[in-house]
Amino acid sequence: MTQARGLQLLALAVVLFGGVWPISKHALAHATPLWFASSRAGLAALSATLLLLVLGRLRLPQRADMPSVLALGFLQLGGFFLLAHLALALVPAGRTAVISNITLMWLVPLAMIVLGERVPAMRWVAVGLAAAGACVMVGPWAIDWAAPGMLLGHAFLLGASLVWSVAIILVKRFPPASPVLELLPWTFLLATMMLAAVALVREPGGGIGPGAYWQAAFIGLVAAPIGTWAVIESGRHLNAVLASVGFLMVPVLGVLLATIWLGEPLGWDLVLGGILIVASVIVAARG
Repeated sequence: MTQARGLQLLALAVVLFGGVWPISKHALAHATPLWFASSRAGLAALSATLLLLVLGRLRLPQRADMPSVLALGFLQLGGFFLLAHLALALVPAGRTAVISNITLMWLVPLAMIVLGERVPAMRWVAVGLAAAGACVMVGPWAIDWAAPGMLLGHAFLLGASLVWSVAIILVKRFPPASPVLELLPWTFLLATMMLAAVALVREPGGGIGPGAYWQAAFIGLVAAPIGTWAVIESGRHLNAVLASVGFLMVPVLGVLLATIWLGEPLGWDLVLGGILIVASVIVAARG
C-alpha cells in the first residue's frame, strides 16, 4: 500500500513537472532566468501559505523539521532552480528536462553509502535501462560542444541533479516530524531569498515581462507547490532507486512537449531513450 501511494504521488509529480521546462523556456523570451526562478519560488511560497491558512495548518517548523527544511529550501528548491534555470538559457528545453532529472547516478551510490539501502538485482537492471535511456536521449554525439555556453550549461544541469539527490538523501536520513505539506511555505521562502539574492547580483537589470506572467503564475501557484509536495512525499514512500527511475518519466513528457510546442527536433534517439526509460520504470516497480 505504501508503494502504491508513492507511485500515485510520483505520477502526479510527473504530470505537473513534465511541462515545466518547455513552459519555462518559452517564458525566457520575456524574462531573465534567475528572476523567473525567483518568481517561481516566491509564488509557490505564497500559494502554499494561503492554502495552509485556509486549512488552519500554518505553523512554524519544529526543531526536528529543520534539517529537512534547510535541505529542501537550499538544495532541492534553491540550488536546483538556480542551476537548472541558468542552464535553460543555454541549452534546449528537452535536454534540460532530461539531464536535470537524472538523479539516478547520484542517488544509487548515496543511498547505499549514507542510508545503507540494499539494491536488488532487478533494480540494478532498472538502473541500467534508465542510464542507457538517458544517455540516448541526451545524445552527446549530436551536440555542438563548441557552441557558446553549451559545456557550461550541461555542467549546470549535472550540478542541479546532484543537489536534488543530496536533498532526497538528507530528508530520508533526517525525516521531518511535521507533514511535508506544512513545511512548504518555509522551504519555498528560503529558496526565494536565496534566488533573489543571486539574481540581484547576477541579473541587476533583469526581470519578468508581461509575456511571461501566465507561465510564472502556472508554475509558481500550481506546478511548483503541488508537484514539489508530491515528489517529496513519494520519496518517503518509495526506495531511492524506484523514486529516481520513476521520476525520469518527467523528461520523457518534457521532451514530447518541447517537440510539439517549441518545435524542438524529435529524432530516433529521443524515441528510443523514452522507450528505455519507460521500461526501466516498469522493471523498478516490479523489482
